[in-house]
Amino acid sequence: MLTLTFLCVFAYLAGLIDAAVGGGGLIQIPAMFALLPGQAPASLLGTNKMVSATGTLFATRSYLKRVQIPWGLILPATCAAFAMSFVGAAAVAHVPKSLIRPMVLGLLLLVGAYTLRKKDFGAIHKPARIGLAHKALAMAIGAGIGFYDGLFGPGTGSFLIFLFIRCFGFDFIHASASAKVVNLATNIAALAFFIPTGHVMYSLAIPMALCNIAGAVSGSRLAIRRGTVFVRKLFLVLTSCLIVKLAYDLLV
Repeated sequence: MLTLTFLCVFAYLAGLIDAAVGGGGLIQIPAMFALLPGQAPASLLGTNKMVSATGTLFATRSYLKRVQIPWGLILPATCAAFAMSFVGAAAVAHVPKSLIRPMVLGLLLLVGAYTLRKKDFGAIHKPARIGLAHKALAMAIGAGIGFYDGLFGPGTGSFLIFLFIRCFGFDFIHASASAKVVNLATNIAALAFFIPTGHVMYSLAIPMALCNIAGAVSGSRLAIRRGTVFVRKLFLVLTSCLIVKLAYDLLV
């Protein structure tokens, strides 16, 4: 019972952070592996996906009520991400994590440095006019991020937010809202594998999901209420935490 209580606390915190800037897995996955050392990794990952998917669903719903999503860009990105997440999951056994971690660490360092240097990055919402080239770019972003999320995962939300701001002129609020839609698709794609193969522990997933939903609703409302400056700061903190974690994983 004590273990479940701790898991629910971490699920709430993960939902709150993930709804605002992504990166909830940075909190939830290590907590599950630490508190449930005897469980199979596939079951932990499947349960995590179930919890994350429900929280992401409610965060997306909360954003949709308050933020206008540019569907002409986000739908192509979402469809591509959904399809390529399957490919990424299938490629897990063939691509060594030792090659991925240094590359992702380098990308996160660039993302963090660029965001920190450009003080107005993501401050103003000036979306690009949607044309065929932008739709193609959105599909390419969705495909790349979907593949990465299926293959490895950490930093998916941060990369989506950064790319939506850099490529399409979104502010942090619109980028976070759009990232939730794409992330929801990749989570559902992962569950399409984990549920039929029996890798979801529902006795843990259901109470954790309820707490994750509460955190997700709180996080999305907090982000919308506090605005882009707050979300930018939270984004930089989350990116820094990802950099530290990946660097630590490489060294130990």
